[in-house]
Amino acid sequence: MKKVLTCVLRTAGTNCDKETAFAFKKAGASVELVHINQFACGKVKLGKYKILALPGGFSYGDDVAAGKILANELKYKLRDSLREFVRQNKLVIGICNGFQVLVKAGLLPGNKEFKQEVSLILNDSGKFEDRWVYLKSKKEKVKSQKCVWTKDLPEVIYLPVAHAEGKFVVKSPSLLKRLKENGQIVLRYSDSYGNLTGYPDNPNGSQDHIAGICDESGCVFGLMPHPERHIDFLQHPNHKKSGNKSKFAEGMQIFVNAVGHARKV
Repeated sequence: MKKVLTCVLRTAGTNCDKETAFAFKKAGASVELVHINQFACGKVKLGKYKILALPGGFSYGDDVAAGKILANELKYKLRDSLREFVRQNKLVIGICNGFQVLVKAGLLPGNKEFKQEVSLILNDSGKFEDRWVYLKSKKEKVKSQKCVWTKDLPEVIYLPVAHAEGKFVVKSPSLLKRLKENGQIVLRYSDSYGNLTGYPDNPNGSQDHIAGICDESGCVFGLMPHPERHIDFLQHPNHKKSGNKSKFAEGMQIFVNAVGHARKV
């Protein structure tokens, strides 16, 4: 079976790296935990990996803004290797703090200049939101869903969130329109029936209820909820009545999709 070498990136303040690595291993990947400084000094080369994962946590204590310092390190220390990684349609995921890093580094929604076009800011509630939420995973009829990470997910899934700066905002209405038309909006906060409603179903006040997006290739994916915290049915807060009849727990499906895709390319 083809080896899928995966890098789980870590730095000061990262605290979901081992759980994320465990999820990828359970999905069949070979995983290495790598500190950002190992890339910066050239000791480790990004190009050897098939998947890059930026896990949750509070990188550098979220000083300045959540994920901003690590985002700048990616932009200015790893720009060329990251650009080549993305050009080859290798897979990248940013979870929670990792999502904040990807948008502030300009890898999402994605452009050649690594220019930031969207952000994740303080929750409208003014507090840290730590609970489970429903997510609508299927795109409306503009275009078929292109994200390779979310293939075969149920229309509504259930994952935990844990963040204080998760409100997704765009710099202009035209950009939001572009994301919709390109099929880049992957997950939206919803109620249990898939209806797009306000707080508390939308835990942070995100524009258009956006919880996760991908780039135009569908290979770079970021989301605020934590799929690595729902990789087993027993992790569901009401697992005896959840009614999930699929092969994998909803979070696990995301990692299985990625490893399966990477194995083919």
